[in-house]
Amino acid sequence: MSAPARRAAVIIAENFEDSEATSPIEALQEAGVEVSVIGLETGTVTGKKGATVEALTTIADSDVDGFDLLVIPGGGAPENLRIDDDAVEFTRRFVDSGKPVASICHGPQLLISAKVLSGRTVTAVNRIRDDIVNAGATYVDAEVHFDGNLISSRTPDDLPAFNKAIVAAVTEQA
Repeated sequence: MSAPARRAAVIIAENFEDSEATSPIEALQEAGVEVSVIGLETGTVTGKKGATVEALTTIADSDVDGFDLLVIPGGGAPENLRIDDDAVEFTRRFVDSGKPVASICHGPQLLISAKVLSGRTVTAVNRIRDDIVNAGATYVDAEVHFDGNLISSRTPDDLPAFNKAIVAAVTEQA
């Protein structure tokens, strides 16, 4: 009997960094992971450079229990998500669940607002390193960093390592 399909949620908002959403989605789908794009609203969400993804469900209508991995792309999306109570609470519950949570670039801004970084170590685009430190976390400059269930990367240049890490995290779960 085959294992049940793994499911990943990609939490998204307008002005996301195009490749930081599209590349992980493609990598996960190629690995046989079912990907759900969840947004503040349903419908087309546009990235900084014009890429689009379809949010078929909202964050408010999503349940952490329905997913095995959360991906938080960067760009301007985390800034838009961190002011939404449902997005912050969903993220907090996901981290608290112990399931893998992957953020890249400005993605940790949502983790900061969810108040889940204290005592943790993450990487991100260096522009937000002071925000990470002020949230009680340690910032490291690394292609990909693992701290418990948190997986983090810096920029689109790190996507090959980031994608490999997130695929492994979701497909190697028991």
